[in-house]
Amino acid sequence: MKGKTLLVLRHGKSDWSTGHEDFQRPLVERGRLGSQKMGAWIKRQKLVPDAVLSSTAERARATTTAACKAMGVPLSKVRWDDRLYAAPVEDLLAALADCPKSAHRVMVVGHNPGLEELIDYLNEGQIEVPDDGKVLPTSALAQLGMIEDWTKLEPGCATLVSVTRPGQVPDDLAMDDEPQGPVPDYFFTQSAVLPYRRIDGQLEIMVIASRKGTRWVIPKGVKEPELSLRDSAGKEALEEAGVRGRLDEQPIGHYDYKKWGGVCHVAVFPMEVSESVPEDEWEESHRERRWLEVGKARGMVNERALRKLIDKLAKRVGKR
Repeated sequence: MKGKTLLVLRHGKSDWSTGHEDFQRPLVERGRLGSQKMGAWIKRQKLVPDAVLSSTAERARATTTAACKAMGVPLSKVRWDDRLYAAPVEDLLAALADCPKSAHRVMVVGHNPGLEELIDYLNEGQIEVPDDGKVLPTSALAQLGMIEDWTKLEPGCATLVSVTRPGQVPDDLAMDDEPQGPVPDYFFTQSAVLPYRRIDGQLEIMVIASRKGTRWVIPKGVKEPELSLRDSAGKEALEEAGVRGRLDEQPIGHYDYKKWGGVCHVAVFPMEVSESVPEDEWEESHRERRWLEVGKARGMVNERALRKLIDKLAKRVGKR
């Protein structure tokens, strides 16, 4: 009886239009959403891995980050392995052999053709190829039942349980604001951006719709472990609101709110917006974004402490 589980996740669809070298090529929005959906699906199916192995190529890093965020897995659990970039089966097997012996469920994130060759090797060629010829298209996830020892992976030692494509996963699963079960402690440290601009001398604040469209918020999110609070805030501004600009070096203040059975502590950084990216380049264009004068923006947000920070920003900007 197969005792362990191997999850094989191919990176999301990447952007060929950037002109970057292959290793640096980023994900397109479709690729990021697909990765997020697969992470949410893994969590829903109760398949969250004990260990994650990932290629260090940019598109694989972004895939792993999006999937781990959706699963509630801290990036500290990820083993970033240079061997997994454009890896042949031999290197993939070597990386798996080095994973923790105690890991019952392991996820590997990488590239084709190596990943498809790995699945074929572990199943000893017993794979039905779909009509489109793609066993593992971008963002697709293969689940395999494994033997107990990660160091003894031989041909035919695994059984392919399923291959799930992102198109089979509902879009709204990836937009779930409330992960089920406990979340890592680092989820409670967050950063946010208070976007503003001046039009004909009048200060305006941007607010955005929440993921479910039920209330108005500012761009915010969990501080990524490898980023500073400020850098994480800038990342959220681009992803959630589709804006770039000059971000203050220090937060203007903080506010708390309750979520996931605890209290999230949010550092808020003012951003003087210089660019709003077009809808087709905005990663979360399913949201609505609005520029409002200070009084209206203040009335739209729920958190009392955040309203005070809007007032504080208005006073500060008014003195410039």
